[in-house]
Amino acid sequence: MVNARRGRGQRHHNPVTMESYLSHTSSTKKPRPYSKCQDCVARIQRYIVTKLGEDWIFLVLLGLTMALVSWSMDYTSAKSLQAYKWMHGELRGNVLIQYLAWVVYPMVLVMFASLFCNIVAPQAIGSGIPELKTILRGVVLKEYLTLKAFVAKVIGLTAGLGSGMPVGKEGPFVHIASICAAVLSKMMSIFSGVYENPCGYTDILTVGCAVGVGCCFGTPLGGVLFSIEVTSTYFAVRNYWRGYFAATFSAFIFRVLSVWNKDAVTITALFRTNFRMDFPFDLQELPAFAIIGISCGFLGAFFVYLNRQVVLVMRRQTALTRFLTKHRLIYPGAVTFVIATLTFPPGFGQFMAGELMPRECINSLFDNFTWTKLSATALPPGLGRSSAWLHPDVSVFLILLLFFVMKFWMSAVSTTMPIPSGAFMPVFILGAAFGRLVGEIMATLFPNGILFDGIVYRILPGGYAVIGAAALTGAVTHTVSTAVICFELTGQISHILPMMVAVILANMVAQGLQPSLYDSIIQVKKLPYLPELSLGHISKYNIFVEDMMVRKVNFLSSQSTYRELGYLLDSTSLKTIPLVDSKESMILLGSIERTELQAISDWWLSAERRVFERGQGSPGQGWESFTFIDEEGGEVTGWMDGWMDRWNIKAWEEEELDKPISMEEIRIDPSPFQLVERTSLHKTHTLFSLLGLSHAYVTSIGKLVGVVALKELQKAIEGSTRSGVRLRPPLASFRDANRKAKKHAAPPSTPSSPTRDRELWGEGGKREGGGSRKEGSDGFKWEVKEEKGEGDGGKREGEVVRLKDEVVGRFNCRLQPLLPVPCRTLSAVSVVVMFGMALTKKLNKKQIWLPGWGPISVLKTYIHPSLK
Repeated sequence: MVNARRGRGQRHHNPVTMESYLSHTSSTKKPRPYSKCQDCVARIQRYIVTKLGEDWIFLVLLGLTMALVSWSMDYTSAKSLQAYKWMHGELRGNVLIQYLAWVVYPMVLVMFASLFCNIVAPQAIGSGIPELKTILRGVVLKEYLTLKAFVAKVIGLTAGLGSGMPVGKEGPFVHIASICAAVLSKMMSIFSGVYENPCGYTDILTVGCAVGVGCCFGTPLGGVLFSIEVTSTYFAVRNYWRGYFAATFSAFIFRVLSVWNKDAVTITALFRTNFRMDFPFDLQELPAFAIIGISCGFLGAFFVYLNRQVVLVMRRQTALTRFLTKHRLIYPGAVTFVIATLTFPPGFGQFMAGELMPRECINSLFDNFTWTKLSATALPPGLGRSSAWLHPDVSVFLILLLFFVMKFWMSAVSTTMPIPSGAFMPVFILGAAFGRLVGEIMATLFPNGILFDGIVYRILPGGYAVIGAAALTGAVTHTVSTAVICFELTGQISHILPMMVAVILANMVAQGLQPSLYDSIIQVKKLPYLPELSLGHISKYNIFVEDMMVRKVNFLSSQSTYRELGYLLDSTSLKTIPLVDSKESMILLGSIERTELQAISDWWLSAERRVFERGQGSPGQGWESFTFIDEEGGEVTGWMDGWMDRWNIKAWEEEELDKPISMEEIRIDPSPFQLVERTSLHKTHTLFSLLGLSHAYVTSIGKLVGVVALKELQKAIEGSTRSGVRLRPPLASFRDANRKAKKHAAPPSTPSSPTRDRELWGEGGKREGGGSRKEGSDGFKWEVKEEKGEGDGGKREGEVVRLKDEVVGRFNCRLQPLLPVPCRTLSAVSVVVMFGMALTKKLNKKQIWLPGWGPISVLKTYIHPSLK
């Protein structure tokens, strides 16, 4: 039943706010019957969280979830590879059908992975570590940490690993673990209050990276260290124990599941080796280990270069890029077809162990046999899959060399396919093959072993393979923790000293030639990532915030209207907008999130607010109005809203748009990060890296004068290391403020003598109007005005002072304190003026920029318009 209340001349002076409207509408809703059950569950949750702690519950759930996901992916991909090899063995009688099955099977899986990821979540393509590095630096990448990306990454990576292509699991699995951590923190209501702030969000992503590497190979120690080296510039120590706890728990569950599935007898290393422990190597072998490290440094840099060039070459071909974008399955299908054809065992694959899958390659390269001493016709028992490296007509050295060369470019190209793929395991296999090649060469050079203390110790080529795997992987990723990962993967530390020497040497060489693979991908994808500053050249970065900040800043003031707010939201896509006191003072009060402003803007002109305001009555209402109330708890409606036509609604909206924004209803961040104008580039880089900032406001005595984002900082760093950034003169901002204050100075200043100028400003002479003096390439000093900067990146254009006096007299008078004595005569000045006029005509009579403030620009400035 609906009752109508009639009132005449009712006036309501209370303002209609968003809170009052929401509270009014919420008060009309009926209480839910199961609210008592919800309260009981909430009390139980609070009790459990209080007793056990939020961190422990979250880390246990994260480790358990990722262990199950990792084992499921390994189990599924292993069964897929088993079916692949079974099909190849069953069709051995017919070579043509066997070849078709060998090629078509991986093509179907790779194309399915590419298609599935493109449909569900294109963000799942690739490694994921470069994007995580960017996110941990404070940049928001949309849809990279969602449940859709998780599903696409898991299914696509499983299909890619099951195809037998040279793709890795480590990089994508780090992304998967980070997504799991982010989604788990949002889904579980008991953690919503713990990790909803930005600091907690960064912590869970850091822990997710550690868990991803830890449970990928069952290496918790190396996994935590590797995640820190790869994703973090500054690491919070409070996350150290979180990472180790979650990674250890996840790795333990992962290995227990393998024992439960009878894949292993007990919890052991994933690629266990059996090298002798009493005398694993001799000091005479250290030069060979050093050669492995240095060579892997060059090879790792070349791998990064080749991977980047493959992408860039395809991008330069516009027609090819357009064609591949339109037909997304052609490129992964073509790459898979070529690789499968070359690795076909009865064909060319017999000369490069093509029948071995990735895990079988690692186990065979780490074995204790010396292949140069074995015969392909009479194989010893227990050799297993290592027999694939022996051919009756081809030397072991040639097989290893062909395997390394072919797999090198195959791995570099495979990681560019649009599927979830990593490069850690393919590079690991490449390093093992290179180290095995060096080890077999050493075993040939010393066939009887090395004599020490009357005992002959044979060379272990498998130990060389382990060292090569760690060195090449460290060179590609620019990490040292790969040595620790190798220790945990192989279960032995007998080669700890040569391995560390090789990894360090490989890093020294690779870091001087190329960026890491993940930084290279960041450059190729043009992600807003902050490059590193070279420690040896910090003194060269003579750049300040005022030289690179954007001076044209979009802002709101306390007097801004809703119309101005709408224009601002339509014209910019900024995540946060600064709030100032007024347009005149520009005192920074805080910052407001865009979502807040969008919500208040949409609500201010919404039909609900119009209905509610008309129902309550408006000031000055003198006619009779009705308000209908549903006794069953319905919404309040006013009859005038249904009576208003679109013209009246339009007039009401125009009136509301001119009202000032009610700042009391908006959540304002009162302490946005601020920098002063003279903050150095090195300090700015440190603050951005340490705090994970995406932008910072620049203030001068509390006044907002600019903003610096990652884009401006990146351009400044690249410009300072390559071609240099054009700087404003020293204290230019201070002089700008002084010049504004002295605009209305009454008495003109009397000219001063050169002696007085030198007393005040030194040997440079007098500075007028905020000017500064530069020394040109010709040795003379020319007086110039300070540079004006505006626009993105802080571009500067020098502007020479234009004087108003007569050309010859003014030129001679102004340059007299600056030029040497022989140039102070009128005749010499006239010759210089005529020379400048001739050059000016050839330069189209336009003012030019010359480095060093050469004389042509200044002469053109002093030429009288009548003489042009």
